[in-house]
Amino acid sequence: MMSQVEGQSSDCLRNLTCNSNLSDLQRAHTEENPLFKNLEGDKYFSQGHHIIQHQTIHTAQKTFSCTACEQVFSQKAYLIRHQRVHTGEKPFRCSFCDKCFSQKSHLTEHRNIHTGEKPFSCSECEQVFSWRTSLIAHQRIHTGERPFRCSECGKCFPYKGSLVSHQKLHTKEKLFSCSECEKVFLLKSSLTCHQRTHTGEKPFRCSECGKCFSQRNVLIQHHRIHTQEKPFSCSDCEQVFSYKESLIVHQRTHTGEKPFTCSECDRCFSYKSILTKHMKTHTGEKPFTCSECDRCFSCKSNLTAHMKTHTGEKPYRCLECDKCFSHKYNLTQHQKTHPKEKPFSLSKSEQVVFKDNITN
Repeated sequence: MMSQVEGQSSDCLRNLTCNSNLSDLQRAHTEENPLFKNLEGDKYFSQGHHIIQHQTIHTAQKTFSCTACEQVFSQKAYLIRHQRVHTGEKPFRCSFCDKCFSQKSHLTEHRNIHTGEKPFSCSECEQVFSWRTSLIAHQRIHTGERPFRCSECGKCFPYKGSLVSHQKLHTKEKLFSCSECEKVFLLKSSLTCHQRTHTGEKPFRCSECGKCFSQRNVLIQHHRIHTQEKPFSCSDCEQVFSYKESLIVHQRTHTGEKPFTCSECDRCFSYKSILTKHMKTHTGEKPFTCSECDRCFSCKSNLTAHMKTHTGEKPYRCLECDKCFSHKYNLTQHQKTHPKEKPFSLSKSEQVVFKDNITN
């Protein structure tokens, strides 16, 4: 089943599958503790019983079963680790904050929060993470992978948390209510974020400029201002964006999609802001008031243009006659008054003189 291999180079350490530390691996090359290899000759082990454990992967032997859920495992260590799901045991304690974990690997990654270490880096954009799971989730931005599928409607999601939230839409389940305004939420985390609108709490602080935010995802988006990171690219024109929402809005220029419909006249618009502006033509609402003459306007841009009549500002200049205007519309109308260039032509008398000169 196994044979000893002595005098292996350091390259063979890449093939070790046991969870030994560096000193154990180094001892694996000594005469007292030579390396062992399996029958196929492609795996090396520092101890003989590790081969026995490894062979169960090929033979599919699962002799250790859980008495609570009857799940079976190939190794006793896997069973012991699994049973903590039922017992709630968390034997691995963090020396920094006393937080406990059921698995040693979770403790190791948790410590990175205290040390600031980020050993997991993305090969696409070089972003680094403290947790392997965070890297795996991040990489779905590049791959477009959506492994979590709703059994009700077939919709797929890149993150399990997004699927869990979505599934509650089918059950109409709303468990968490706000004590201030009685709004209800599907997730406790959503309630926690909402409550900050009442308390004004902003626990997420930017390490670059010190600006604080009430939500972690808003901080992550803000941080891209400093890093200039633009992880969202358009598949049609390869334009890149810092925010996913900006990419979605941009893609409408290619698809022609107009998802925002006016309830009064059924006109459709690509952007919600344009619909909001359009709706004021039906309601007659004019919320923007001039502080100089009390004239009111439905759009802020119209108020801004109007204010120039008071300040005397004329930023729009005609390239033909250098005349300046307060409004771009006035400049456009003025430019129509300039005569367009006519092609060179001669009167009939001039044509006779020109013809005589040529013949002579």
